[in-house]
Amino acid sequence: MQHRGFLLLALLALLALTSAVAKKKDKVKKGGPGSECAEWTWGPCTPSSKDCGAGFREGTCGAQTQRLRCRVPCNWKKEFGADCKYKFESWGSCDGGSGTKARQGTLKKARYNAQCQETIRVTKPCTPKTKAKTKAKKGKGKD
Repeated sequence: MQHRGFLLLALLALLALTSAVAKKKDKVKKGGPGSECAEWTWGPCTPSSKDCGAGFREGTCGAQTQRLRCRVPCNWKKEFGADCKYKFESWGSCDGGSGTKARQGTLKKARYNAQCQETIRVTKPCTPKTKAKTKAKKGKGKD
């Protein structure tokens, strides 16, 4: 009876030891922001094909290099990048001279140490005014 208890205890200790070693290996293998290196520098997310969609972001810390999966939204604004998040004002009135309207954005969040401008100004063409509906033609109807 004592031998069974001793064997069971030894088996549990062995399992706990192998589990702890496996966790330690995972931490060393993963690297990245949670590893020994504290000052990771991350580059922009580069799509694998075309100019949007799934891609990779490279990070460096000393001699270590790491690649993370990332995604570039297909509606991102190339002028200020996908890693710079801005809070925008409402669109201004249409400038008759240039045919555009503008609005300003203030930096809300810079992801992965991206170099972002504090404020940006974006423009878009003015929407053409819709034609007023013409009066219905007089035709056969109740008068």
